[in-house]
Amino acid sequence: MTTFQSENLQDMWFKNLTLFRFTEPFTLSPAEVEEKLQAMLFKPCGNHEEASFGWTAPLGKASDQLVHANNGFMMLCSKREEKVLPAAVVSEMVQEKILEAEERESRKLSKKERTDIKDEIIFDLLPRAFAFSRKTYAYIDPKGGWLVVDSASAKKAEDLLSNLRKCLGSLPAIPPVTVTKPILTLTQWLFSDELPPADITIEDECELRSPEEAGGTIRCKRHDLALPEIKNHLDIGKQVIKLAITWEDRLSFIIDENLGIKRLKFLDLIQEQVTDTAANDEIEQFDVDFSIMTAELSNFLPRLLELFDGELKS
Repeated sequence: MTTFQSENLQDMWFKNLTLFRFTEPFTLSPAEVEEKLQAMLFKPCGNHEEASFGWTAPLGKASDQLVHANNGFMMLCSKREEKVLPAAVVSEMVQEKILEAEERESRKLSKKERTDIKDEIIFDLLPRAFAFSRKTYAYIDPKGGWLVVDSASAKKAEDLLSNLRKCLGSLPAIPPVTVTKPILTLTQWLFSDELPPADITIEDECELRSPEEAGGTIRCKRHDLALPEIKNHLDIGKQVIKLAITWEDRLSFIIDENLGIKRLKFLDLIQEQVTDTAANDEIEQFDVDFSIMTAELSNFLPRLLELFDGELKS
């Protein structure tokens, strides 16, 4: 069996999950989503633009489709480009220009005049600035009612959701809220004598925080979390805000107090499925990976909510 490797395929397997729940059924077809995303195609920054955002094909050069649909799931990819202007360079040029103007006019410049000088310098520098871009992948699960974004940053995920709303006209989606706050359950798993559920294995990494506003934070990595020193921190009131766990020997990840999933890894049981499935080219390989990943996550996400006593319905 041949496994195809490309930039696209390396990006396919999500490494982080920021989750949103649809509060109304998602009824658009892939073709309808494709048509609506065309209104915000990615274009590089213009000479005097500091940043640009748009949608690009998840398969990169292998396809120009903005929506890659498979088994009812829809993969999307956003792209953001930003110009890089070193702050120290801008600041030095601004100060020189201000000093020149003040010496020439024998007076101190007003705040507005200083701001105008800075804006003028930035405007002049932008056409020569370096640009860098980053892609953010997401997929829509209409049946399960999820938008899943491959981002460790809640802000970047919210930006993607906001721009998706602009294109679709409306997209009622919110971060999931569970009956029991994750921080309480995660703390209970470490603090009490009760074992976590049978499908959960606690690994060797956590972050503890005091509930007080100015309380301290303890980070433990490659550490036996059953040792008394961890219990001592919990005894004095610290709570678990991040915890490394494995689910059913299939997924390993860090879960945080907001149900964010970081450093997600698909373990051997899943990778064996990829190895056992033949693909003739990189598009077929993308489909194989996407199918296996979304099938796995569609089983995991409902269980994730169950771990914290289910979803809180407003």
